[in-house]
Amino acid sequence: MKRIAAALLIFCCIALPAFAANGYELWLPYHKVNNTVLAQQYTNTFKAAFVPGSSATVEAIRKELSLAIPKLTGNAPVWNSASSNSRLLILRFDALKKIDVRAKLQPPPSHKEGYSIFTTSMNGASRLIVTANTDEGLLYGTFHLLRLLQSGKSIQALNIVEAPKLDVRVLNHWDNLDRHVERGYAGQSIWNWHTLPGYIDQRYIDYARANASVGINGTVLTNVNANALVLSEEYISKVKALADVFRPYGIKVYLTARFSAPIELGKLKTADPLDPEVQQWWKNKAAEIYRAIPDFGGFLVKANSEGQPGPQNYNRTHVDGANMLADAVKPYKGIVMWRAFVYSNEVPEDRIKQAYNEFQPFDGQFRSNVLVQVKNGPLDFQPREPFHPLFGAMPKTQLMMEFQLTQEYLGFATHLVYLPLLQKEVLEANTFTGNKPNPVKQVLTTKVSDSAVSGIAGVANIGSDLNWCGHPFAQANWYAFGRLAWNPDADAKVIAQEWIAQTFALKNQASAPIILRMMLRSREAVANYMTPLGLTHIMGNGHHYGPAPWSDNLPRPDWNPVYYHRADSTGIGFNRTASGSNAIAQYSPQVAAQWNDPKTCDENLLLWFHRLPWDFKMKNGNTLWNNLCLKYQWGVNEVRTMREEWKQVEQAVDPMLFKQVAQLLNVQEQEAVWWKNACLLYFQTFSKKPFPQGVEKAGKTLEEYKKMRFPYAPGNG
Repeated sequence: MKRIAAALLIFCCIALPAFAANGYELWLPYHKVNNTVLAQQYTNTFKAAFVPGSSATVEAIRKELSLAIPKLTGNAPVWNSASSNSRLLILRFDALKKIDVRAKLQPPPSHKEGYSIFTTSMNGASRLIVTANTDEGLLYGTFHLLRLLQSGKSIQALNIVEAPKLDVRVLNHWDNLDRHVERGYAGQSIWNWHTLPGYIDQRYIDYARANASVGINGTVLTNVNANALVLSEEYISKVKALADVFRPYGIKVYLTARFSAPIELGKLKTADPLDPEVQQWWKNKAAEIYRAIPDFGGFLVKANSEGQPGPQNYNRTHVDGANMLADAVKPYKGIVMWRAFVYSNEVPEDRIKQAYNEFQPFDGQFRSNVLVQVKNGPLDFQPREPFHPLFGAMPKTQLMMEFQLTQEYLGFATHLVYLPLLQKEVLEANTFTGNKPNPVKQVLTTKVSDSAVSGIAGVANIGSDLNWCGHPFAQANWYAFGRLAWNPDADAKVIAQEWIAQTFALKNQASAPIILRMMLRSREAVANYMTPLGLTHIMGNGHHYGPAPWSDNLPRPDWNPVYYHRADSTGIGFNRTASGSNAIAQYSPQVAAQWNDPKTCDENLLLWFHRLPWDFKMKNGNTLWNNLCLKYQWGVNEVRTMREEWKQVEQAVDPMLFKQVAQLLNVQEQEAVWWKNACLLYFQTFSKKPFPQGVEKAGKTLEEYKKMRFPYAPGNG
């Protein structure tokens, strides 16, 4: 029965119109090129193609071109057995040099994943060449070429040299072995552990293709709230099956290591990282994994956070735990990604200070194959946070970024939110080192030693829904993460344009700028109808669905929204200056000086760092209360504008896609209004002030909003 279902799924993906009908093909539908000049140019290039080699990666290149070119041009590529008369050559540089030394060759970068794409003359004829030092580089170069074709670019005069700026570019799947996805809003986990290793779903291959097309080279298969069972012999064989599928596409697999696994699997009495038996257990386990999966990437660890076991259970440090695991995988060139998301109920300190306090004193003490994985902000993936103070504060430790693609705090899979706008805000933020500017992206790309590797992670928004991500536009966040992971300098607007060009078969190109405007206004809209002016963490308990700024009944103070906004009759906001929690002191003097003064603080972070009276005068002349109200209303208005803009493209997109997005935008508007009304009615009980002109009247009372319950909201634990 399962095989029949799988066959039907593949049939649907082939038979139905690309993207619009189901979205399964993501940004790789390879729509037919409508420009006849370009179509002929592409066809001529692929009339004689030379792709030598017998590796699984080279075979994947041929398969991708055999899939793409007929769909793009209507003509299948012609594979030549020799290079002499080939118009397209895709081959490694060492082989290219032997073909015709008279050709003007553009060498690829020295990076193992780098590539060159260029046009040159060989034997008196024009040739298009994709070359690299490795097969993985050829794969990335091929997908770059296909991206140009899908975007309708000329390929007659190319001179492209590319290499990733970050080494480890991974998706973190918060997927449990029972297929439930924690904070997942697009169905079950795509990993069917029950049928592995014997049954390989086509979706696994298409997942690998999609990741390779944007330069993602790793996947952490399991939840950071880890289950030790995945390290058992039975599950290692299942992981091996996935690793074998992903390997041709340059993707390594990683697993989350539950710190107590020596007790749960090994039947030891302790998991103390300084205990010789525990150390040997991990070394033996690493050896077992690498025997099965020689290119296994390593471990991701969440320890001593939110109930997870860790070295502090034994009065040891994060350094002790991370270095023990690092020593276990080092002989195999593996890495350990040790999460810095830690906070303790026993520590009365401002929660956003705790990660810095726990990790910064250990700068320089982690092994060279440890990457400390730091969330983009010091709290928890909120619609807007300042950059995490650890960036720039640990110059002797390799830090890697952790972004969240799944929209836990951004409307789940029902809200259109283009996340690269948030990500670029963080990547471009300046941490300063002494008096020298040091943006976060530079912190990530700078190697602290010759043996260190750099990295970035994205918490995946992928599930078993036919379109992978639930919301059609959520696919753009997966795509864009890969592009930014490859190059943090990339422009979020350009990435959006790429995604639109590849994903939609638009019937008129005038619709592309409209869709682009929707995407570029979306993040600021959601920040305003949820948490404007630096408010944060005021969502519903547990499921994090919808507003609940009144919540105060959870056992930990820092799980309650009232802990963060601290509204009362005198004002609102969290004082994190020297007269408050002094969290601002964790930043460089230049940054702290700007944010310390409410007159110079970025108004988008005002209430994050300052507690202010309701009548505080804002830069635009409004009082804080009026500005807060108008920000909420502005967020709602922006969603309405997005709805109207989507209506303008109805004739340019597939009817099924149009209807799906239109309905989701309607849901988003309703929920934006809900956020505005519930929050403002609640805060008004403290301000005692009327709503300013332009703010719509609420349709329900505050008590009605408070009574709303969502026991089955998706993605909760």
